[in-house]
Amino acid sequence: MTMKKALIASTALVLTAGVAAADVTISGYGRTGVIYYENDTNENESQIVSRLRMNLDASTSTDQGVEFGGRFRLQWDQGSNTRGDRASTNAGKLYVTSNGLTVEVGNVDTAFDSNGLLYATELGAFDRSVGFSDRTGSFFSYKSDAYADVDRVGVRVLYEIDNLTVQGSYVDPDQSGLNEVAFGTKEEYGLSVDYTWNDRLELSAAYVTDGAGIEDNDVFFVGARYAVMDNARIGLNYVDASNDSAADDGNTIALYGDYALADGLTQIEAYIANNDADWNETDNAFGVGVNYDLGGARLGASLQRDYNENVTADMGVRFDF
Repeated sequence: MTMKKALIASTALVLTAGVAAADVTISGYGRTGVIYYENDTNENESQIVSRLRMNLDASTSTDQGVEFGGRFRLQWDQGSNTRGDRASTNAGKLYVTSNGLTVEVGNVDTAFDSNGLLYATELGAFDRSVGFSDRTGSFFSYKSDAYADVDRVGVRVLYEIDNLTVQGSYVDPDQSGLNEVAFGTKEEYGLSVDYTWNDRLELSAAYVTDGAGIEDNDVFFVGARYAVMDNARIGLNYVDASNDSAADDGNTIALYGDYALADGLTQIEAYIANNDADWNETDNAFGVGVNYDLGGARLGASLQRDYNENVTADMGVRFDF
């Protein structure tokens, strides 16, 4: 009887130690509000737009301090065919990290899409930028829904030291090789570098070749942002997506900035952008936005005009958990 109790106690101790070493978390955000887009079609110009995202992360650490983990995502988007009423878990990813070096396999965060300043012009609670973020060309990114590709696989390597972040990624849209002759099945390679100097100046550059699996679709990005005051920043971004035969996004340059008011809760954002794509109605787009911090949530709104000379506006709330 004593041996049986000892065995039970030892088993419980082992199981408890395993649970203590593992870390399972749920994180994400929710947002909802109204987006208005001026258009000449039969589509309603104003619609309620909502999203709920939940990241399921699980990790464990070895005795040597190496961390292994994985992620699934659950996401619902209002009106989405794949993430709406029929939403399901997305393709997962696995990772290992130690001493600033991280290696991901599967549905990875790609280097180009993870660049630090690529989306710095985005405004409001919905983080939209019709003047710049919508003209960055075609490239693979972390997918929030299931793969449509036959057998897609990705690898990302990320290294962080002090104020420097370097990352490279590789995505094969079809590692089985069954559809190699089809459009959009080239292997994509990406590289990104971010550096912060003296907590004031941010420098970023990124490059992707055969982006989104499209042959000869090479996209280049460079950006810089400087804190002119403790509560004000100004930046300049440039992207060359002129080789993108699918999106035909051309070259875009944007001047942008943000300013936090004295209350410490209100932030005003703005940008003006120029794009040289042949199908533009105008080569200039601009936007202004505002975010108000509620402590755990934020109210946001923006007003923008795109390259079709259409006005779009949004207003909503976002909370992170």
